[in-house]
Order: sequence, then structure tokens, then C-alpha cells
Amino acid sequence: MSDPIQSAIRPVRFDVAAPLVIAGLGGRFKQSTISKIPHLWQRFEPYIGRVPGQCSDFTYGVCCNADGKGNFDYIAGVEVKNVELLPADFQHIELTPQRYAVFEHHGSLDHLKDTFQAIWHDWLPVSGERAAQAPEFERYGKNFDPFDSHSVMEIWLPLEPR
Repeated sequence: MSDPIQSAIRPVRFDVAAPLVIAGLGGRFKQSTISKIPHLWQRFEPYIGRVPGQCSDFTYGVCCNADGKGNFDYIAGVEVKNVELLPADFQHIELTPQRYAVFEHHGSLDHLKDTFQAIWHDWLPVSGERAAQAPEFERYGKNFDPFDSHSVMEIWLPLEPR
């Protein structure tokens, strides 16, 4: 059973994301291996602010290419203007304009899984919305600290058009 905070989760806003190109380090994950995603971020961290063509201070965690069996690709990255000069081991994804429900996660990343569960299992089934087959992403501000209990980051859940 969800605790009261999780079951009361609501989007802070609905938004249409502009086209974005996110580039960084990626990997294939499933529920039993998501604990390895922080290691991907540790490998990517030295590149932040130094990625050729980087055009903002936000960092992104993009979940894409889900196969319906629990497997998905995850890219820890930044927004870039172009992909021509990226390091050879970088992956990139182009996000097209899409309608999203935007949620906030407050606190350390230790409880991020709880926030995702609240979104998918508590909010979405009663929201009248349907998740779209499109990338879902996390957006982190420049000062986000994954261990700080006061940090805030956003989760962008893609929605089908109304």
C-alpha cells in the first residue's frame, strides 16, 4: 500500500516539450539492473559542462526504447545543438514535441523509485490520461545534488494527445 504522500502525487503542470537532442552515456536496463543507473551517471559526470555543443545547464535521464518486457534504454546526458562532434562512446536521442505531465521528486534519489511507482500506479490509472509510447525523461537543474534531502528534480511522463 502506498503511503499518503505517494498516493497524493499530482503533476505540477502539463507541458509540451520543444524538440530536444539529448546526448550522453547510455545503456540497456531492466528492473533487476536499474541499480546500475547511478554508475552510468558517475561515468557521465566528468563530461557535464564539457560536452561539445551543450546548450543548457540541465542534465537529463532519458528512458526510451522500452520493449514491453521491462527492458529499456537509459541515457544520462545533456541537451546539445548537434551530434557531429560527440565522443565516440556517446549515444543520442532526438525528442520530438510531445505533451507531458510534469512531476516533481523532492529529496535524495534513494526514493526516486517510490515517486515513479506513485506516478504509474496511483496517479495514472485514475487521471483520465494515457501514457504515450514516447521517451520519458528526468530533468535535473544545475544545483541538483542526488544526496541532498532538499533537492528537487522533474519527471516528464509522455501523454497521448487529448
